Amino acid sequence: MLAALVGLAFYLNREKDKTGAEEATPTAEKSFIFTAADGLITSIEIKPAEGDAVKVDRNAENIWAMTLPAEAEADQGAVEAAATQLTALPISSQIEAGKPPEIFGLDNPAYVITVGFKDGKTRTLEVGDATPTNQGYYARVDKDRMVITDTSGIEALLQLAFFPPYLNTPTP
Repeated sequence: MLAALVGLAFYLNREKDKTGAEEATPTAEKSFIFTAADGLITSIEIKPAEGDAVKVDRNAENIWAMTLPAEAEADQGAVEAAATQLTALPISSQIEAGKPPEIFGLDNPAYVITVGFKDGKTRTLEVGDATPTNQGYYARVDKDRMVITDTSGIEALLQLAFFPPYLNTPTP
């Protein structure tokens, strides 16, 4: 019995040494829809398929202001959080070219997000259907490439459309 225990301990130690010698598999670097290379975000417009568009712009003093649905002061924290969220939208996977956008809900997207940058460039993100596992959304970047992006990132951005970031509630 003692010999069996010593043999088992020797065997387990030898297996542990083998697994420690294996090399780690490198992971793929995460890519994002919008990056810091695009520049400073100066406007964000979210157009739902149903409902009013919401747009915020940086003014001359570099302060966020609501321009749609009504001009008003904007909640700086909420808009800055949305701008930061835009640069942190990960691409979960690419959809191979040639697939029809209709099958992903991108022929009539649920939301169109237009982002303006300091250099005058604008980029669009069309948000289609949720994935079958509800872990992401199908999206099309600049009417060109189709991707799947993270659910929590998109839903955090879409909160601007449901709850416009007014600093003070506008009086009717």
